[in-house]
Amino acid sequence: MIKNRKIEWRDRQPKLWILASRHSGDNTQLMAIAGALGWPTEIKRLFYRWHEELVRIAGLASLSAVDASRSSPIGPPWPDVILSAGRSTEAVARWIKRHGNPAAKIVFVGTPWASPECFDLVITTPQYGLPQAHNILHLPLPVHSVTPERLAEEGQRWAGRLTHLPERRIAVLVGGASGPYTFSRDAAIRLASAANRMANERNAALLVTTSARTPATAASALENAITAPACIFHYAPDAPDNPFFAFLDLADEVIVTADSISMLAEASATGKPVWLFDIEDGQQSMRAEEGHDPLPPIGWRGKSLETTAFRALMRLAPPRWSRDLRVVHRGATKQGLAQWLGEEPLSRATPAQQNLEAAAARIRGLFGL
Repeated sequence: MIKNRKIEWRDRQPKLWILASRHSGDNTQLMAIAGALGWPTEIKRLFYRWHEELVRIAGLASLSAVDASRSSPIGPPWPDVILSAGRSTEAVARWIKRHGNPAAKIVFVGTPWASPECFDLVITTPQYGLPQAHNILHLPLPVHSVTPERLAEEGQRWAGRLTHLPERRIAVLVGGASGPYTFSRDAAIRLASAANRMANERNAALLVTTSARTPATAASALENAITAPACIFHYAPDAPDNPFFAFLDLADEVIVTADSISMLAEASATGKPVWLFDIEDGQQSMRAEEGHDPLPPIGWRGKSLETTAFRALMRLAPPRWSRDLRVVHRGATKQGLAQWLGEEPLSRATPAQQNLEAAAARIRGLFGL
């Protein structure tokens, strides 16, 4: 059978559609995988009606929740590969396979709401707790597009703009609320205080960038509390010159808020010391030790309805409906890829293995390539 499939795809490459996610971290992974495959690619940007979540919970293969007037067109010629992430894309991907091209392969990145058996391949990481299965590829960290060449190119473009800063630099990569954890104004001030202290001890500058999930109040508090020499970039989706990769290249060390596993993967790929900042503290800390009951009480006061609901999911629902970021933190610290901010520094940093080719190889294998 494999031989026949090789002949089928000898004269052309499979056509790929990316169903873009609402989350920039998801889209970073999708674009990296598509780039590694090098196949003809279209990006489908989707907007949804109010009942999208109901369609998802019902497990439907449907376009009924898609706002067609604002979304990219979904129609022939159909793709051979549907690459998606974010649970809102599931119903669309399954509809395309059922009504468009039944031979298409659905590749989902992350953890789906529906059973993994509904997908030809699921590419996942440890925080989702998915089982071992023939159609599930387990990777220790998310895929990304960080390469030495890209970092050097971006760093060279930005180097001349930072000559007024001390030569030693610390990048600060700022995320936001994630699942049961919130990134509050107080957390932003704690982060600024820790970064200021590190910069003063090293006579270094801070290269700070926020992200799509950073709350405006937290971003403002962070900027106001930074006293060390710094270059601060406030993320905007249409920013023409985002310095994220340049900061990774030009920094000697990297601080990453622990809510972002994608930024942890990107930072650890540099081989530079990576520090995890806990966006919570006290009982709510993200630094749970393995073997203990690390889950916070469901009814904590002072939290949003969303974070409270997520904590309930972590305690009561199947693991694949939630995620536990601390599993990744424990793995990264054990492997020497990162350590918690405030701990003793590692003697040497370990660069993370790039898992992009493993993901691309599994997708090629779906076509016998």
